[in-house]
Amino acid sequence: MSAMFEALRQKLGPQVQSVRADREDEIYLLLADADIRPITEHLRGQFGARLVTVFAEDRRATEGVFFNYYVFEQKGSAQYLIVQAPVRSDSLEFPSLSAELPAVNWQEREIQDWFGLKAAGHPNPRRVALHDNWPDVYPLRKDFPLETVLPPFEGERHIYRPAFGEGVLQVPVGPVHAGIIEPGHFNFAVAGEPILYLQLRMFYTHKGTEKLFEQLPIHKAVFLAESISGDSSFSHGTAFCQAIERAANIEVPLRGLVMRTILLELERICNHVGDIGAIATDVGFVIANAHASRLKETLVTLNEQLTGSRLLRGMVCVGGVRRSWDAAQLGALRSTVDSFAREFRDLISLIDRSESTRDRLEQTGVLRPDKARDLGIVGVGGRASGVDLDVRRDHPYAAYSRYSFRVPVYQAGDVWHRMQVRIDEVNESIGIVQNAMADGLRREFRVPVPPIPSDRCALSAVEGWRGEIIHWIRTGPDNHLERCKIKDPSLNNWPALVEAVQGNIIADFPVINKSFNLSYSGTDR
Repeated sequence: MSAMFEALRQKLGPQVQSVRADREDEIYLLLADADIRPITEHLRGQFGARLVTVFAEDRRATEGVFFNYYVFEQKGSAQYLIVQAPVRSDSLEFPSLSAELPAVNWQEREIQDWFGLKAAGHPNPRRVALHDNWPDVYPLRKDFPLETVLPPFEGERHIYRPAFGEGVLQVPVGPVHAGIIEPGHFNFAVAGEPILYLQLRMFYTHKGTEKLFEQLPIHKAVFLAESISGDSSFSHGTAFCQAIERAANIEVPLRGLVMRTILLELERICNHVGDIGAIATDVGFVIANAHASRLKETLVTLNEQLTGSRLLRGMVCVGGVRRSWDAAQLGALRSTVDSFAREFRDLISLIDRSESTRDRLEQTGVLRPDKARDLGIVGVGGRASGVDLDVRRDHPYAAYSRYSFRVPVYQAGDVWHRMQVRIDEVNESIGIVQNAMADGLRREFRVPVPPIPSDRCALSAVEGWRGEIIHWIRTGPDNHLERCKIKDPSLNNWPALVEAVQGNIIADFPVINKSFNLSYSGTDR
């Protein structure tokens, strides 16, 4: 990125206050004011950079301002550029990028809700993260006490966009659903059966996770990270531990890295095979789901043998992993993965032979590649729509640089191809696990963790099974955190569901929704 930095200095001149490299792949650029638009236009136009995430921090106590952080990635570079833009505490305004970059729509509105800053020029500045019963309070400000109890809310409730036209109806679904799932509200406008548009409302499960991180010692905060999204416990736990390790310059031993890689891939395989079965069920192919459910059960049983948890909790820690595997556990890992690989091929053969299943899934819930890029879609949903991103390959972590694997990318963007991405990824993950089992499993698995220095920043990225997970931290005194920012891939991807359902019949919504299978808890935090 050296050419990019030099070009930025020449382009922006005095607006660039300083550049610092906290580590080789993480560069910070401090601006003189909140106007991020010139640098964004230049990075995207001249270098094809992608805006990964946007978040804020309250630094009034030490620097007298808030800061917005804009994380950019240039295709083909392993570096992240993090642009730090001050927002004055007297004006509280920063320029919105959402009109040009719809991908940051929800993230800018989160900043408004949680910090009380104003995204000037935002096309839809309504609340997103805090519901109406949080009037005029900003919980991620440092002067907001965690134990605050708000009075009962008596004001105006959220109003959905009305549906107009002869025969046009609104169909509300949720927030409480028939299945054992978390709450989220889907408000459809339909003309007969076809869906005209969908309005979403999430954050019913908002738990104040980022505020809670500021209250816990780092060794306990690992367990909070594992609870962000239950089916991604190991991915979020690993992302958090990596951020701390990067901030404190802790080098995890090879065995710990290899074991992390194996468990990350087991989490991916387990969830993908479950989704393949669930997609089949939503079009009536229940025998395929029966086989998929049986295969998933063998994997979660293996998870428990390896870690003591079917969800892989309590295993990752700062400095490596909490315990090693003995010969019996390694034998169970090898035999289970080998037998799973054979039976998974049989399951996919069964699905491929079902013409009715393919007929239902092809051309259903199409997300066009241009829409996917505009919305910043990541993970399975992005790769099925031509978005060639994978943190394991683009920003290698754990032991991924030691293994070769293919990143499947399709252009069709329908339910069938979102399922195909999962199938391909399961096969690639099996290969990664089999290669890793023979690599580095006879060495130390954890290093001692020294006191974590204060006021260190670090960014960590992990390719969870849904897509790109981001954790950014600033350390505080006494092994605590000043700030922890979490971005689950679902936050990016809910707007993709809105696009994908348009023009489809409402009866196909369940299978379209399942083909993305986004996390309510991961979004809401």
